[in-house]
Amino acid sequence: MNDDRRALVLGVTGGVGDAVARVLCACGWRVTALHRDPARARIGRSDIDWVRGDAMNGKDVHMAARGCDLIVHAVNPPGYRNWRGLALPMLRNTIAAASAQGALILFPGNIYNYGPDAFPLLGEASPQNPLTRKGSIRVAMERELTRAADAGVRSLIVRAGDFFGPHAGNSWFSRGLVKAGAPLRSVTYPGRPDAGHAWAYLPDLAETMVRLAERANELAPFETFHFAGHGLPRGLDMAEAIRRVVERPDLPVRKFPWPAAYLAAPFVTTLREMLEMRYLWRETVLLDNTKLTAFLGAEPHTPLDDAVRASLQGLGCLEPGYMNNLVNFI
Repeated sequence: MNDDRRALVLGVTGGVGDAVARVLCACGWRVTALHRDPARARIGRSDIDWVRGDAMNGKDVHMAARGCDLIVHAVNPPGYRNWRGLALPMLRNTIAAASAQGALILFPGNIYNYGPDAFPLLGEASPQNPLTRKGSIRVAMERELTRAADAGVRSLIVRAGDFFGPHAGNSWFSRGLVKAGAPLRSVTYPGRPDAGHAWAYLPDLAETMVRLAERANELAPFETFHFAGHGLPRGLDMAEAIRRVVERPDLPVRKFPWPAAYLAAPFVTTLREMLEMRYLWRETVLLDNTKLTAFLGAEPHTPLDDAVRASLQGLGCLEPGYMNNLVNFI
């Protein structure tokens, strides 16, 4: 183990940033996190070196990245707000810092880049013709990384579907399907019941990202891998998994209230941005991990029910009786 490896994680309080930071620490990396309020963020996370700063401030990112071999760019505009004004400037700050340090950029990609012409199975070479503003911005961000690689700044993109996990507080799983912090009374599913959907369990995704980053010397200066995760052939398969885990086969599965979202959208920015991405729930969208498994040998993969159980437990959704039975069983 090399204890001299250092990584800067931007967006460490988000689902991907948190998960990647945990894996990096477990693998012996020294992890630095940039945060506007490090005193609050460091509570319970003493394994990270916290630095005060803002990803929108190039000087802050440059100072935090000093001595780092890796920069994890997992920061996103909060609540989908002002992507055009924030996403690209933050990435450019990361590129400048990586250039100064000779660091690798590790970037979590998503499926916003694609339109229906690429469905149902997305490979690394699938055409990127997005239908939305956010999709166009994500394509532009990846083009920035491509140009940076031509100038000597290495980057690695790992693309995945919708996130879920014990610490994924801001996700479709925790904000849409279930209600965090309360025992389940129902499951809300936003998609077409028979349309396949790709889910990425964050601990598995983070392990994949770190394993790839640790072999970056074997990769091209700009590289992309697709993470299949739990590619469920029916959207309702996730709701059925939740039912199995809570041992409630009768748990109601409700439709997401899209009509109400349309009515409220003019007054709520987050709803407007969610509606823009609704097309991803109407058709089957899965990811092809052939390239990833050829390189790593296998994709880290927690069984679905185990992943759902850990997620519900982390989100505070399991009934107290279930936890008592689990303790007694152990």
